[in-house]
Amino acid sequence: MSGTTSAGSPAARPPDSERRFAFGRNWRDYVEKSFTPEKVEIARKHLLGFLGRTDLAGQSFLDIGCGSGLHSYAAFQAGAARVVSFDYDRDSVETTRLLHAVAGHPERWSISQGSILDRAFVATLGTFDVVYSWGVLHHTGDQWSAIRNAASCLAPGSLFYIALYTSDVFVDPPPAFWLDVKKRYVDGGFLTKRRLELWYLWRFNLGGNPLRIPRLVKQMAEYKKNRGMNLYTDVKDWLGGWPMEFSSIAEVKRFADKELGLELVKIAAGEANTEYLFRKPA
Repeated sequence: MSGTTSAGSPAARPPDSERRFAFGRNWRDYVEKSFTPEKVEIARKHLLGFLGRTDLAGQSFLDIGCGSGLHSYAAFQAGAARVVSFDYDRDSVETTRLLHAVAGHPERWSISQGSILDRAFVATLGTFDVVYSWGVLHHTGDQWSAIRNAASCLAPGSLFYIALYTSDVFVDPPPAFWLDVKKRYVDGGFLTKRRLELWYLWRFNLGGNPLRIPRLVKQMAEYKKNRGMNLYTDVKDWLGGWPMEFSSIAEVKRFADKELGLELVKIAAGEANTEYLFRKPA
C-alpha cells in the first residue's frame, strides 16, 4: 500500500497477513452499477441447481463472506426460513445491507460483521441446514482453519457448499505467478491496478488478439448468466484477491473426509474455483 509516514518517509508495507484487497468496495461498485433483479434470479437458480433443490423452504442458510449480498438475497428469494450473512469487510456488510433494504428489510435475514477465523464469533452463530461460502475461505490467510470453523456451523444432515481456488488448473502460469500478481495489485496505486486489469483482459480474455474483442463483448454478456455476476468486477476481484491460498481437489476432499467427517455429494471442477458440496452425516 502506498503512502508516507508523518515524518514524510515512505510508509512501511504491512506484512502479508495484514495486506488485504478491498473486496467490499469492489462489490459496492458492482451493486450500485450492475445490480438487477435478473441477477438475483440467476444466482438463485445456480444456488438451487448445485444444492439439488427446488427451493429452500424451511431451511436455515448461512452465507460466510457475503460480499455483495447477492447470494444471501438469492437464498432469501428461494424461501429460506432464516438467512444469516456476515463478512470480515465492513464495506461488504454495508453492500449486503443495501440489498437487504431492496428486499424490504425482512426480519428473517440478518447481517453482521465478523471473521470466520474468530472462533468465539462463529460459536455465536449456531448451526444451519445450508452453510455457503463461495470464493471466500481461501482469502482469509488461514484457509484450513476457516474451513474447519465454517464446518462447525453445520447441523446434522446439513449441506456445506464452498468454492475454492484449485491449484490443479493453474499450471501455466502456476500459482506462484498469480500470488506475485496479487501482491503487486494490492500494493499498487490507481494506475497500476488499471494497467494490470487491462493486461489480464488482453492476455487471458483476448489472447493478445484485438480481433477477439467482439467475442469478449459476447463473453461479458453471457457471463452475467453465470451466478449473476459481472466479468470486469470478477477480474478485479481475482487480481486483488489477497491474502490468497491455493489447494488441490485431493487436499480438500481429504481434509473434509479425514478431518471433518463430511461426505462428498458433488463437485464441479475445471474453472479457477472448484465448487464442492459436502454433507454432514445425520
